[in-house]
Amino acid sequence: MLRCVATACLPTRWGLFQVTGFQRGGADPAQSVESALAIVMGDLIYEPPLLRIHSQCLTGEVLKSLRCDCGEQLAIAMQAIAEERRGLVIYDYHEGRGIGLMAKLQAYQLQDVGLDTVEANHALGYEAEYRDFSLPAAILHELGVRRVRLLTNNPRKSKALTDAGVEVVARIPCEAAPTRYSSAYLRTKKDKMGHVLNLRRTDGLNPFDYGCAVTARHE
Repeated sequence: MLRCVATACLPTRWGLFQVTGFQRGGADPAQSVESALAIVMGDLIYEPPLLRIHSQCLTGEVLKSLRCDCGEQLAIAMQAIAEERRGLVIYDYHEGRGIGLMAKLQAYQLQDVGLDTVEANHALGYEAEYRDFSLPAAILHELGVRRVRLLTNNPRKSKALTDAGVEVVARIPCEAAPTRYSSAYLRTKKDKMGHVLNLRRTDGLNPFDYGCAVTARHE
């Protein structure tokens, strides 16, 4: 069961949005509850709106970590929607592609000594990806949105929406430029997870040469 929890105005650096909280599940004590936000600007029905399906990343969005592209991707999407004055971000809580914040930090520790993101997850006993994007699809249906222009580099999101009956009329790149800290992470996304990335800019420095491995050994 999908239910709307609350709707409120959300003034942001990109303009005024409306935010609606949705929850699914929890009909009985044994069933977990999934939550997500629909962050909306303008009309969504007349023409296919811009859509970004975005998963929580505390380190990238709140702490402004440079080792991933999550914070920049969210900013790119919000800016693009603001420029068109219509569109939405569906923000869910799949931290670390579904493994959670603490496990993501454990994976970071393994990445600091040379494993890539997929290898680190596997070493901890996790899959590389746990998201199925069914909750965002359900929210789109609830909002009456049947056709979208999807801001993503991840073909799995397009397929998930299509399989759920939402037409993706265009896939629009949402790519942040690589840095010395994120280049290895983005290369793994491209080579092992099938993300469509150009990786055009890099500073040529060793992505592990930033001292985190030394710090981790002292903690």
